[in-house]
Amino acid sequence: MAVVAVYSIKGGVGKTTLAANMAWCAANISCRRTLLWDLDAAGGAGFLLGIDPKPKRTADSIFAREREPAKLIQHTAYPNLDLLPADDSLRALDSQLLAIGKRKRLAKLAGQLSRDYERIIIDCPPVLNEVSAQVMRAADLVIVPLPPSPLSARAFEIVVDEVRASSDGKPHPPILPVLSMLDMRRKLHCAARVANPDWPAIPLSSAIEQCAVRRQPVGVFAPRSPSARGLQQLWTAIERKLASRKN
Repeated sequence: MAVVAVYSIKGGVGKTTLAANMAWCAANISCRRTLLWDLDAAGGAGFLLGIDPKPKRTADSIFAREREPAKLIQHTAYPNLDLLPADDSLRALDSQLLAIGKRKRLAKLAGQLSRDYERIIIDCPPVLNEVSAQVMRAADLVIVPLPPSPLSARAFEIVVDEVRASSDGKPHPPILPVLSMLDMRRKLHCAARVANPDWPAIPLSSAIEQCAVRRQPVGVFAPRSPSARGLQQLWTAIERKLASRKN
């Protein structure tokens, strides 16, 4: 089992789109039993997989041990892929975790979920608080989408500091930066690519934008597109990172 967190402190960087597509790749390319765990109160991950939110707001109940996670998990239209959805109740998750006082509550929940899933992909909220700290303690790998800009580079440095601070002096999970929404027609983007040639890159494309329109992963409706290939290559790099960490 491995927990992969897709995290950024900035909104609008393609975080949720990346998380949903990585979960689909885990389930369909690696044929892993996969759970997409949406911790972002906006609930975008479920939307991208074609799942509408339920009227009851109960996503926070699993942290208080009021409800078993299995009671909230929903099957998707794709083999091997399930969703633990988000709702508005997660807006108060930071204060709830602080009140509970268990610094590894999320990690223990992930361990419980690992009985049924080989890969858990977490779509993290764009916050810097107890929620992000608990995600970092649970993660085996942290994916950081970064649109090419100076502000994104600064955001990445903050994420690195957050991961290190959350490790409690122990080895922290590997961090994999990903250039997202890369447009090689722009000089700034070209410069970012040249400066970071080893970082995985996801090109800006209409196929990525169509995810929200079709409510499907790119690999479903445009499997031969450059975006789909980029996402598949990224997932291959993630699996390699996870394998090297175990070795």
